[in-house]
Amino acid sequence: MPLTSDAARLLALVREVFRRRGDRWFLFGAQAVVAHGFPRTTGDVDVTVVPADGNPRALAAALVSAGLTLRVSDLDDFVERTAVLPFLHEPTGLGLDVVLGASGLENDCIDRAVAVDIGDGTVPVIRVEDLVVLKVLSGRPKDVEDVRSILRRRRRTLDLAHVRSLLAELEEALGQSDLVPELEGLLAEEERSRGVRGRTAPTQE
Repeated sequence: MPLTSDAARLLALVREVFRRRGDRWFLFGAQAVVAHGFPRTTGDVDVTVVPADGNPRALAAALVSAGLTLRVSDLDDFVERTAVLPFLHEPTGLGLDVVLGASGLENDCIDRAVAVDIGDGTVPVIRVEDLVVLKVLSGRPKDVEDVRSILRRRRRTLDLAHVRSLLAELEEALGQSDLVPELEGLLAEEERSRGVRGRTAPTQE
């Protein structure tokens, strides 16, 4: 399932800004789900960026100069609380959330990102295994449903060892113990669903 023309247009714009500045980045969130070929309805674009100059205000100014509109009045306060630069691309009506990456995990995700064609070039998209990890970590209903969709269509080719290992590292770093069990529960759910689908499939004459 390809990205919409509006999403591709917005991504081409931010790609050029990041290229000129030398920023490292990747697409994640719902648009990454779409870019990996899974059906998903969304009106926003989410990217993670590690600014080359380490200056969020300079990055925001560059994006505004390129035609984006900031959605907050007090940028410094919002960035301090959320580590996000929120924009609106008025020509398409799409929101753009620019997450300011700083952790080792985010840098590793950038290193592992895959190039996906958007029509006039490529954009770096988070690897599907890393996407599963972030969505399990988020735990929102939409994210859990995205994980179900990915497992339903690509379980056999996923590097589940990588997913389990990264979730275990996050559990240790965050002092949690529920991430790997959440994944295992979703895997077991998919296995049961696969068995039901197999039993109810029509026989071939």
